Amino acid sequence: MKILDWYILKRYLVTFLMLLLLFIPIGITVNLAEKIDKMLANEVPFGEIAGYYLDFTVYFANLLFPLFLFLSVIWFTSKLANNTEVVAFLSSGVSFSRFLRPYLIGATIVATFALILGMYLAPMASKGFNEFEYKYFKKGRKDRQNQNVYRQINDNDYIFVSNFNIKDKRGTNFTLEHFDGNRLEYKISANNIRYIEKDSTYRLINYLKRTIGENEDIWESERRKDTLFTFDLEDLTPVEYIAETLNYIELTKFIKKEQLRGSSNIGRYQVVKYRKWSLPVSVYILTIIAVAVSSIKRRGGMGVNLAFGIFIAMVFVFFDKVFGVMAEQSDFSPIIAVWFPNALFGILAIYLLYNAKR
Repeated sequence: MKILDWYILKRYLVTFLMLLLLFIPIGITVNLAEKIDKMLANEVPFGEIAGYYLDFTVYFANLLFPLFLFLSVIWFTSKLANNTEVVAFLSSGVSFSRFLRPYLIGATIVATFALILGMYLAPMASKGFNEFEYKYFKKGRKDRQNQNVYRQINDNDYIFVSNFNIKDKRGTNFTLEHFDGNRLEYKISANNIRYIEKDSTYRLINYLKRTIGENEDIWESERRKDTLFTFDLEDLTPVEYIAETLNYIELTKFIKKEQLRGSSNIGRYQVVKYRKWSLPVSVYILTIIAVAVSSIKRRGGMGVNLAFGIFIAMVFVFFDKVFGVMAEQSDFSPIIAVWFPNALFGILAIYLLYNAKR
């Protein structure tokens, strides 16, 4: 690499890190000012608060990663343009494509970090962040569906519980139906179900099993019965944010399991999965747009470039959030919802890059 490459690459990475170090403390300060009363009222231990803000830092950085990157590239490239350094580079015989190369090298480094962050670090932080929020800030709000729980456990078994208390591991009005194709083979029902953690069994009160026969049905009843089932408590009532807390391998397995069960939240889980790949790609797209926009010296100076950059960043985040919600709340394709902003802004990047070269 030549001096030009090292110069731009250093500015790319240092500016991005400085922007992160600038905004993350601001985010922590704003959050602390908002939540300090609840922390004091709940007498939250200092160790838990420190752990929460460590998770918050990773969660916050992952959430606004594209915005930070975009603004940092516009910031330092605009300074290069205002100091006529870009003109000097291009006047020395360096093509615009060659000028762009260190930016792409920097984007590769940042995209690799974003991939690792999204695949492994952000899920761990999201788990701690959400657990703390529901424990101290969202008391009374449920992070699980525990009313009228209906789930397909596998290809043949379906369960229903009218109410399930996660804390006590108890449920009421339990039903399990086993099918062979479209034919009901047997049905198990009980007034109450309780998970016995000691031996991983379920205790059914007023157990009743009806086996469908060719000529007549077979009935079996017991006052109390301990038995095994193929589902776990987490399978029965998964937390709403479960997809955010799983690394990529765990999330892929979880989605396959939920698809077999006919879960209604598949779209939400797939949006989280596809975003782990789309975020690193957006690093390249936003880098190219930022360079194309800010490498030209404008009459209004750096302020014009920053204003235009913030506008584009807000539009990108808007599209990302809107299409994500559409996929989570409807039958809209999750893969299209996640990749559409990248495709749209990828076209914009090509257009702006073409004009910048001219």
